Amino acid sequence: MKQIAIGPEKNPRSAAVQGCMRIANLSEEALDRLIKTDLENGVTFFDNADIYGQTACETLFGKVFGKVLARQPELRDKITLQTKLGIIRVNDELEKAYNLSKEYILKTVDASLKRLQTDHLDYLLLHRRPDALVEPQEVAEAFEQLHEQGKVLHFGVSNHNPYQIELLKKYVQQPLEVNQLQLSIAFTGMIDAGLNVNMTVNGAVNRDGGILDYCRLNDITIQAWSPFQYGFVKDVFLNNPKFPGLNKIIDEIAAKYGVSNNAIAVAWILRHPANLQVILGTTNVTRATESAKGADLELTRDEWYDIYRAAGNELP
Repeated sequence: MKQIAIGPEKNPRSAAVQGCMRIANLSEEALDRLIKTDLENGVTFFDNADIYGQTACETLFGKVFGKVLARQPELRDKITLQTKLGIIRVNDELEKAYNLSKEYILKTVDASLKRLQTDHLDYLLLHRRPDALVEPQEVAEAFEQLHEQGKVLHFGVSNHNPYQIELLKKYVQQPLEVNQLQLSIAFTGMIDAGLNVNMTVNGAVNRDGGILDYCRLNDITIQAWSPFQYGFVKDVFLNNPKFPGLNKIIDEIAAKYGVSNNAIAVAWILRHPANLQVILGTTNVTRATESAKGADLELTRDEWYDIYRAAGNELP
């Protein structure tokens, strides 16, 4: 599996990440198979969040992974565990609020460690969006305490723009090494804006403050979530009749390399030179295996642009 160097220490991590948002409905046996499959394919990075399944995903992962470590305790040093916090589910109607206060961060990390059955997190991210009421001094105090106690080794954010990251960096002493952002062949806003500079077309709209180039300049690894979806948490574009031209070119390139269309979707993201990771949200072991193969496949420039145009993007 291709390795990505993350942070100032250039820690090598697997380019593909197993996302755990959908594992709550798996049996312990099914999750055990998924984890084994990931490890066999070189996927050693696992992403969770306290809000996933209302803590059920962390709980199940910790229970199953604890059994894996009981069999192979040496795996803990080879595995990267990441979780996120900050989103609060306020009722059963999926209404949300955000909380990045010092008290909440410290309390939530302790709860996540207990559920995940580990004494430390390799990465902790501030989840989804910045808390509108965030006080970065409090975040800094929480991060410093967690780092000093050895509970969290590395830190990052999710869906933050450059100025929001800069605001945190003014106070936070630890490097912010990761930013989770939505990116797929059919969701390319952060790429479109760079290709349409000084244009009046829709693709020229800068919706994220130039986050792609900002992360490259500051050695922040972008973790691409929803790599097979279009729009905001909509359906997948692969094998979708709404995208006939796109699927035609993807299938042709997949046949050329002898891989699945999932692998091509992963390879397309990783072909970008921004030191990206891809979060695989599938819980199907066959698709997980197929998708992981994309991490070791490098598309040509022509193939990358053919796919980009087939997704409906016009180059100026």
